[in-house]
Amino acid sequence: MEAAPPPLWFLLVTQADPITCDYPTVVPGTREAMLNGMMRQPVRARSRRALCDALVAACLALTGCAAGQHTTWADPAPSEVPLASASGSASPSPSPSPSPSASRSASAAPGAATGGVPRFDHIVIAVFENHGYDQVIGGGKAPYLNQLANRGALLTNSHGVTHPSQPNYLAMFSGSAHGVSDDSCPRDIAGTANLGSQLAAAGLTFAGYSEGMPSTGYRGCGGGDRYARKHNAWVDFTVLPASVNRTFADFPADHASLPTVSFVVPNLCNDMHDCSVSTGDSWAQANLDPYVRWAAGHNGLLIVTWDEDENTGGSPASGGHIPTIFAGAHVTPGSRYTATVDHYGVLRTVEAAYGLPGLGAAGSRRPVTGIWR
Repeated sequence: MEAAPPPLWFLLVTQADPITCDYPTVVPGTREAMLNGMMRQPVRARSRRALCDALVAACLALTGCAAGQHTTWADPAPSEVPLASASGSASPSPSPSPSPSASRSASAAPGAATGGVPRFDHIVIAVFENHGYDQVIGGGKAPYLNQLANRGALLTNSHGVTHPSQPNYLAMFSGSAHGVSDDSCPRDIAGTANLGSQLAAAGLTFAGYSEGMPSTGYRGCGGGDRYARKHNAWVDFTVLPASVNRTFADFPADHASLPTVSFVVPNLCNDMHDCSVSTGDSWAQANLDPYVRWAAGHNGLLIVTWDEDENTGGSPASGGHIPTIFAGAHVTPGSRYTATVDHYGVLRTVEAAYGLPGLGAAGSRRPVTGIWR
């Protein structure tokens, strides 16, 4: 007695290509023969084809092939049965998978989301001093910054990580306070565990712009026009070149020439440390607004934050409730981010924009999401 042909499901499951999800070309009549072997009464050819295609879909699902990935059968020609598309035309050969380098290029496209955060051409982080959330948001002391919060996203539950100032700057730049618990100067830290080195290793660029600093590459603790090194974290990392430590006078009017990521630190008056909230607000409008208006149409982001609240002698376990504002491209205007975030979370968000791992404590934080469009 002649052996029965293998069932249709067996042929499909064992012979379907696991990469393309194509099933093999069959010789004329094979499909009909396999199907007829499973049927006890004849059916019309149209019904037979429909049932066969349904069985094909079910069997391919067992192989892990998604609906719509495989090629459907066309009506057989007298001498061959080509694989064909749903429109009935012969299918082209499967396109080759993109190479790893092509995949990396695609993921690096401007504006493409990386880990839920858009990839920006430029990010500028401006850091102000010693004022809590309620001293800046609402109340009329900072009309420009409140307007900026409405144009962008306001992080309503943002916090410093400690008191006093210096360890907060180190935290947002490197994911660690490196054992620093005061404002003493100088601090020289070895190693590459910092955002500047991280960006350089990825082929990206960094610079810090400090208002009032006497000159580019300056390593002194003070001087100039109310400059304070305790607010300049990048100068503490001895591996970074002097060229990344710039004066605010070097901040380019042509914003397209900015580094990938920049920090901006006003002097001790304009950062609200020694002067009023309204003084800092006016400085922000004059010096940051041109960039943020440009950034909105040029894939740029501005982050405005504070190092700590006004309780500078408070518990080192917390830096207090502070304002943090994101504005620029891809930010949903008027959005509010209510989850808890700190300097490590801001650093993690910047790193996520470029597909970088979290440094130190930033590795345990989640990037800011839900505000992007």
